[in-house]
Amino acid sequence: MIPPALARWLAANDLTTPTTPELIEAAVAGSFAIVALAAGWLAGRRIGPKIAEIWHRRVGSHAGGLAHRMHTLVRHGTAALLLAIVANVWPWSPLAAAVLGFALASASAMTMLVFMRGLHMPRWSAWLAAAVVFVAILSQAIGGFDVITTTLDRIGMDVGKRRLSLLAVVTVLVTAVALYAGARLANRIIGHSIAEARGFDATQKLLFQKLASIIVIVIAFFFGIDLLGIDLTSFAVFSGALGLAVGFGLQKTVGNLIAGIILLMDRSIKPGDVIVVGESFGWVNKIGVRAVSVITRDGKEHLIPNENLMTQEVENWSFSDRNVRVRIPVGIAYESDVKLAQKLMLEAALESPRVLDSPRPNVWLASFGDYALEHEILAWISDPEGGVGNVKSDVLNRLWVKFQEHGIEIPFPQQVLHFRSSKGDRIGSIAGVRTTGPVGGNEEAP
Repeated sequence: MIPPALARWLAANDLTTPTTPELIEAAVAGSFAIVALAAGWLAGRRIGPKIAEIWHRRVGSHAGGLAHRMHTLVRHGTAALLLAIVANVWPWSPLAAAVLGFALASASAMTMLVFMRGLHMPRWSAWLAAAVVFVAILSQAIGGFDVITTTLDRIGMDVGKRRLSLLAVVTVLVTAVALYAGARLANRIIGHSIAEARGFDATQKLLFQKLASIIVIVIAFFFGIDLLGIDLTSFAVFSGALGLAVGFGLQKTVGNLIAGIILLMDRSIKPGDVIVVGESFGWVNKIGVRAVSVITRDGKEHLIPNENLMTQEVENWSFSDRNVRVRIPVGIAYESDVKLAQKLMLEAALESPRVLDSPRPNVWLASFGDYALEHEILAWISDPEGGVGNVKSDVLNRLWVKFQEHGIEIPFPQQVLHFRSSKGDRIGSIAGVRTTGPVGGNEEAP
């Protein structure tokens, strides 16, 4: 029974007073809405964790945003689905339709909000999408959707043969946000599926992931063009001129993109490889669209354009084999015990933790120097990304201790100075003088 005061207010504003059957039908619709919300809560409690587990297994490390929101997403999504079924199985009266429409709009808007936030979309875009869904579903339920679209279309102006209105702006904005969210979700699922695929190495997986991302973006673009009803033929001349300008401007960018794809296809450079490009030495962190990230031993990250790796000489220390030979020069005095010194060099190399036992280190007599017997210690390592200089330092430190213990001398440059009188007679000489450069000048004997 409607209170008399409410009945008089409705009559004063030319509004129809709901009849008793309409009130009963609205109450029944409200009961169905409560049951749907309760069913959604139960589904989120029981089914949500299982779906979250499946989602985490399918999407892997990218599942964090949606996985812990899955119970909320299932709750509102189930409620929205049940309410949509209830709203369409019976020709409800306007009041009952408004009750169901409000409940359906709320559940759908919450589903959209949770979904967008789970994809780490910007907060404003998530709330915008949720507001649009709420208004669209509620206005459709109460029969006012055409009124809203007509009003939004009136707010605007004509530009040539086109109508630029608030409705068009909202449509473009909502379509762009929805396609961006869909493309982001598709990239996550496809990327994880490729990463989990067997039979491909890391480089091939990275290549397929990048190609899949490009394909998803292209599909989303043309799908958006079709949804918005944009006729591309009207932009033929303009797009041709713009494409020519962009082509010249982005020539290097496109070249780097193609070079990156070629590098991934022929697998000449892979993430984890140790490479030397000019003065840059380090291991490849990742191969991007524009450049390759190389991290040096100093912790600096060099971004080398992909084209440089295609056109310049590149040393790849781990292209076919990760074993790298390190050359360590050592000089000993001519008076030293050569066999003992070579034995100590080999022991110092074998004791170094990073030097491999197989292939076995070796010691070569390289040359007879001006003041020393020049040797080279040839040692193999399997982790060049750990650096080469520290291996040399470790071996030389161990060798210095061994030389000290066994009396092996490391010589220094020597020169012999001959002293002559002013008449040119030789009167003496001094040997074993340390020098850092040439000795010149005329010296007279004391």
